[in-house]
Amino acid sequence: MGDPTKHAGPLAGIRVIDLTAMVMGPYSTQIMADMGADVIKVEPPAGDNTRYISVGPAPGLGGVFVNVNRGKRSIVLDLQTEAGKVALRKLIETADVFIHSMRAKAIAKLGFNYEAVSAINPGIVYTNCYGYGRRGPERDRPAYDDTIQAECGLTAVQQLLTGNADYVGTIMADKVSGMTALYATVMALFHRARTGEGQEVEVSMFETMASFMLVEHANGAMFTPPLGPAHYPRVVAPNRKPYRTKDGYISALIYNDKHWGLFVEAVQPAWAGAELATLEQRARQIDKVYGLLAETFQERTTEEWLELLTRLGIPAAPLRTTDELFDDPHLNAVGFFETVDTPQGPVRFPGVPTWFSQTPGHVAGPAPALGADTHAVLAELGLADPPQQPAPVPASDGLI
Repeated sequence: MGDPTKHAGPLAGIRVIDLTAMVMGPYSTQIMADMGADVIKVEPPAGDNTRYISVGPAPGLGGVFVNVNRGKRSIVLDLQTEAGKVALRKLIETADVFIHSMRAKAIAKLGFNYEAVSAINPGIVYTNCYGYGRRGPERDRPAYDDTIQAECGLTAVQQLLTGNADYVGTIMADKVSGMTALYATVMALFHRARTGEGQEVEVSMFETMASFMLVEHANGAMFTPPLGPAHYPRVVAPNRKPYRTKDGYISALIYNDKHWGLFVEAVQPAWAGAELATLEQRARQIDKVYGLLAETFQERTTEEWLELLTRLGIPAAPLRTTDELFDDPHLNAVGFFETVDTPQGPVRFPGVPTWFSQTPGHVAGPAPALGADTHAVLAELGLADPPQQPAPVPASDGLI
């Protein structure tokens, strides 16, 4: 696995040196690998902690790690040693992208901050993945998905919606920040393609999630003077939830005037008067509207509602579990899942969600065992293997 000559996709020919760990950075570089980049994951002797925090077919190959590090090559370099530093410098000479998730002081102490790396390779795109931007007072604070969800306002809007200050059931801050690091890096590569100029890029979780949350929630608070609080009323209305039916639940959004008119004509609820006829009117009392709809949805079964709403062209869907996605007829019809043979057996990966007519991406291969490609990559650079590394020590369970 990991033969860079076999890579295809819009990033084919791009080499990425990946010093990230956990999820934010690895998710970003996983997409780069899927899109054809030769991603070389540089790990310390103990490996990326994420190798050890979830179930997997072999030690060091936990499910989360396997998914966000698929198609990459793993080399072990001890950057506390001169041999490790020499190898990394040689690798940087061949690279298009250098991406890391260490704190600014830590990467500088190792001798691989932007100034040092760009001195070796002036055209490189150097991406920092931080918890907090280094120009602010919080630059040295540790950051995890849970704490960033709390700090960016996500738990507060969940409390407006549900009455409880909840995290959402996914590592949203890590993943949104990872995608932001991806597009920022690719934009810098686009700039380099036009000008030949490399540059430094910084992506921080807090600023990314503040931007993400304020897309709709900035709302009236953006104006001078403020015209309202910083939240979008529709999405935090307490009655905004899947509707209970006679035999289960359904998700439906009867929102714009066209869909509202079709629903009212077909169902004829007694409460649907002139005061709810327009979107503007409904938006001003959206929680009341959701409550009235909730009462009506209890009158029919889920299947009856799905049949009616589908026929009317109104957005509606059954509630699925994440397990059910693996058998979803639509996902299977579009070839969303890709099965890859690995030394531990076949792995059915959630595949590439984007489609390209000329340069399609794909899952480039399995996730690597720790250091599986050290010998091959160093041989490409004309270097001997480093001294024998100590056996890795599995990390304790931690937040991601």
